[in-house]
Amino acid sequence: MPGPLAGVRVVELVGQGPGPYGAMILADLGADVVAVDRPEVSARANRSRVPTNPMMRGKRGVALDLKSPNDIDALLRLTDTADVVIDPFRPGVCERLGIGPDVLCARNPRLVFARMTGWGQDGPWAQRAGHDINYISLSGALHTIGYEGQPPTVPVNMLGDFAGGGLLLAMGVSAALVERTTSGLGQTIDVAMVDGAAMILGPFFVAATNGFWGERGTNHLDGGAHYYNVYATSDGGWVSVGAIEPQFYAELVNRLGVADDELLAPARQNDRTVWAEAKKRMATVFATRTRAEWEAVFEGSDACFSPVLSPTEVTTHPHTVARGVTVNVNGVTQAQSAPRFSRTVAGAGQPCHPGENTVDEILAGWN
Repeated sequence: MPGPLAGVRVVELVGQGPGPYGAMILADLGADVVAVDRPEVSARANRSRVPTNPMMRGKRGVALDLKSPNDIDALLRLTDTADVVIDPFRPGVCERLGIGPDVLCARNPRLVFARMTGWGQDGPWAQRAGHDINYISLSGALHTIGYEGQPPTVPVNMLGDFAGGGLLLAMGVSAALVERTTSGLGQTIDVAMVDGAAMILGPFFVAATNGFWGERGTNHLDGGAHYYNVYATSDGGWVSVGAIEPQFYAELVNRLGVADDELLAPARQNDRTVWAEAKKRMATVFATRTRAEWEAVFEGSDACFSPVLSPTEVTTHPHTVARGVTVNVNGVTQAQSAPRFSRTVAGAGQPCHPGENTVDEILAGWN
């Protein structure tokens, strides 16, 4: 059964991280995505092995030299019949190549031209190089991550590249396609990771302004509180607790067997003066049993408890197995597509090798 974006034709100019990830999401949702790679990338592909790159799943791939007039002409033939173009380059690159939105949208007024950058299409930093860590720094997001008295903790590149970049790209494209059903016209979308990371941080701007949110590592959601934290178990595993509400906190301390401990008593849950000592006390308790033993203790409870699973463990946990959170594609574990639809079912498709298709082959199907 086709996904909700079945029939949507996407031409993705392949770049790094967020662009391919956003295009992957569109492909998961049923769009026909053609990934346009450089010929040298296609030449390096090992075609003796089945493709496994999750960023290429559900796509078809062509190889075009965007400095070649003939290949530019081939690209224009694709974009003339496409619904979406994804531009992953710095501002101005597509214009210099003769494939900017002014050209493509004049030829195809229904075209949605999505531009994926770190800093955005304008502003004094628009032409600077950068990566996820830089974009989340300028957005204010990185400052919030880490422990009290310590430097900000460097996260993996999920917040800028994937959440604030690729997901935002897929959302923007989907919104523009919905709008097009009434206007009949496409438009250009400026997707910037600095904007996306700031948008994710949104509520914390207000919280910091009104004094509700303090310095890094001192707040109830950033490791400052004992009831919203991660603890080591006796076997070297980790567990997390997030018992914010009073009833859930009461369940937590009851299951831990420390409800009578004055330091951890429900009446003192939000007494910030004891949080540091309460964290030490709770750490001591969790260190007395293995992770599996604690999982048994908290089975079926509302204590907001969960084991901290490694990516490889996600494939075997009863809940993630029941939900089908991961899927095996050509022998490689990948995340299943999300969200889930009751009627237009989406799913992870087969990956392709870069450049394994031809423009004529794709146009024959599209026409």
